[in-house]
Parts: sequence; structure tokens; C-alpha cells
Amino acid sequence: MEYGQHYLFPSALFADKNPYRVTTVLGSCIAVCLYDPVTRQGGINHFMLPFWNGSGLASPRYGNIAVETLIERMHLMGCQTRSLQAKVFGGANVLQSGNAATGIGKRNIELAQNMLEAAGIRIVASSVGGNQGRKIIFDTYTGEVFHQFLPNNLRT
Repeated sequence: MEYGQHYLFPSALFADKNPYRVTTVLGSCIAVCLYDPVTRQGGINHFMLPFWNGSGLASPRYGNIAVETLIERMHLMGCQTRSLQAKVFGGANVLQSGNAATGIGKRNIELAQNMLEAAGIRIVASSVGGNQGRKIIFDTYTGEVFHQFLPNNLRT
């Protein structure tokens, strides 16, 4: 099988009916990977902040926009919400500044978990929090995510 390759930048999302390996690097940002084992299709977002405050453009930079938009894209590809599975990554306190319990990474994690729960989408795997960034590669055809921690001297 031939795979496309895609690098997902912050504030973006990606979903395609064809098989792709999507790579992204996360610090305090979150990536939500959605996968439908029935249609064998997947999509991923990479958001930086939890909530859009209503000013400026409503973009996938914000978790509440990114998660909702990704679910909509999966529906447009023929996926059913009841079939979707989620994997969540990121939300690290990479800057080691401030209180990790109230930092942006923690708020991003909570937003992703709460929105997926409200949508009725089960989180089947996650690697969130801590103080190290992560590199992930999401296989949109199998739903597998290859994950590695980044050394602390790399900032994302």
C-alpha cells in the first residue's frame, strides 16, 4: 500500500480518505488523533490554546475549534461518531515555568478530554503531561501512533 506523507504544523488539522503518515511535534500543544476502524480513515489536529475568545479568526489554533472541526471532517469522510476512537498526545510543561498544575498544557489536556467525552468519543490511548515534548507519527489507515519523547533541550 502506498502512503502519503504529511507534516502537521501547529494550528492545523489533517484528514484524508487515503492512507497517510502524519508527523507532528508537540510541547504544550495537543494533538487529537481520531480513527474509524470501520472505514479505516483517520484525522489529526494540533492545537496550541484551549479556547477561542471570539475575536479574530476561529482557527484550529484553539482546541474548542480544532476538536469540533476534526469531528466534522471525519463525518464528511463518511465516519460515524459511534465508531470513532481517539488518541491524545502532548500538553507538556516544556518551559518549566509557572505551575504545571494550572499551565497551558494542563488546560489543553482538559479541553481535549472534555470535548471528546461530550461528543461520545472514547479515548483509547494517550500520552499527556509531564515536562518533555513529543514527536508523533499517526498512521491514518491503521490508527497506530508512533510516539517518542524529545530531549528537554529541544523546545517546541
